[in-house]
Amino acid sequence: MHPVHLRVQHKLFLVGLLQFLLLGCSQHQPPELSSSQWQQQLNLPSVQYATELNSQWLDLVQSDELEWFDDARQRAVPVLYYAPKQRDDVQASSDKLPLIVFSHGLGGSRDRYAYLGKYWASQGFASLHVQHVGSDRQIWRGSRLTLPFRLMAAAGDDEALARVADVKFALTTLLESDRSAQIDQTKIVMAGHSYGANTSMLLVGAKVERSAALPPLRDPRFSAALLISAPPFYDGAPLAAVLSSVTVPTLHITNTMDEIEVPGYHSAPSDRIDLYQAMGGSYKVLAVFHGGNHNIFSGRRQRPELGVQAQVLQAATQSLSGAFLKGLFLQDAQQLRQWQQQHQTLLARFEQSENNTQVSAQALLNETPRSR
Repeated sequence: MHPVHLRVQHKLFLVGLLQFLLLGCSQHQPPELSSSQWQQQLNLPSVQYATELNSQWLDLVQSDELEWFDDARQRAVPVLYYAPKQRDDVQASSDKLPLIVFSHGLGGSRDRYAYLGKYWASQGFASLHVQHVGSDRQIWRGSRLTLPFRLMAAAGDDEALARVADVKFALTTLLESDRSAQIDQTKIVMAGHSYGANTSMLLVGAKVERSAALPPLRDPRFSAALLISAPPFYDGAPLAAVLSSVTVPTLHITNTMDEIEVPGYHSAPSDRIDLYQAMGGSYKVLAVFHGGNHNIFSGRRQRPELGVQAQVLQAATQSLSGAFLKGLFLQDAQQLRQWQQQHQTLLARFEQSENNTQVSAQALLNETPRSR
C-alpha cells in the first residue's frame, strides 16, 4: 500500500500544532475584561444553569463507557455515550434524539469534555465521545526522553487519518446497536476541539491532497459541525481551497487569547477567524469570546487566576452550542438572538453568515426578540 500524504508540513503540524495544543495561548496580552467584570458574569443564566447541572446531572443524564474494537484495523476505539436519563415515573418518549459525535484534542480522552456531554444530554441530545488511542492521554505516559517521538506519531499523517476512521467506526457501531432506536439519523453533528476540530473538518468535507490509496474522508451522515478552537493545519494551500467544499452549517468558537507563538511559528487568534471566513456552506456562525486561552474549552484544570473565566466560558460554550443546534433543527433564529443578547459582554466578536450574507452582532441586537 502506498503511503498517504496530507498537505501538512511537520513544522506547522508538529511544532506549531503541538505547542498550540499543549501550551495554550501566549499570555502577552491582558484579558479585556477586569476581574470584577468576570465575577459579574457568574450571574449569567447559562453559568447558573451549569452550576445546577454539576450537582444534579446524575438525575438527568445517563453515561455509559463502551469498549469497542475495530477488528479491521486492530485498533481499540473506547467511547463514552451520554443521553437524557429516562425517569421511572415518566412515560418513555417516542421522540428520537439528535446525536453529536465528539473528537478530543491532542492528549485528551473520552471523558475530558464531560461538561459538554452532560449539558447536551440535559438539553435532549445524545452524544458519543470518541477516544483516539494514538493521540490520547497515553502519550503523556512513559519516559520524558521519548515524549517527542510519541508526540510526533500522535500528530502525524497516519494518526490524522486513523482519527477519522475512529469516528466512522464508532458512529457505525452505535447505529448498528440497540441504541440506534434512540437516534434521529437525520440530525447527526460532528464536533471537536483543537485537533478534534481538524478531525471534524475532514469528516465534513475539508479537502486534502489525496494519493491513490487514500479513502474518502467525508462522511455524509453528518449534517452540521461544531468547531472549537480549530487551528489550520495546512501550509501553503489557500484556506478556501481546503474548506470551500464544506457545505454543512458550522459553528466556530474561539477566544481573543487563542494564540500560539513559538520559535519559527506563530498562529494568531485571527487564524480562527480566517478559517471561519474560508469555510464553505450557506450558514455559519462565529463567536469570539474575550480572554481565555486555547485549552480553556478542554475541561482541563486552569491556573487559579483563570478559574472564573473557565467556568464562564465553558458555560457560555455549552449554551451557545445548544442554541445553535436548536435554532438549526427547529428553524428558530430566536435561539441565537437570545443567546447573543445575554452574552454580549463576553463577546469580542459575533457574526453569522447566511447565504453568503454577513449578519453582524449589532444587527442581531437591533432586532427585537419576539415574545414567547
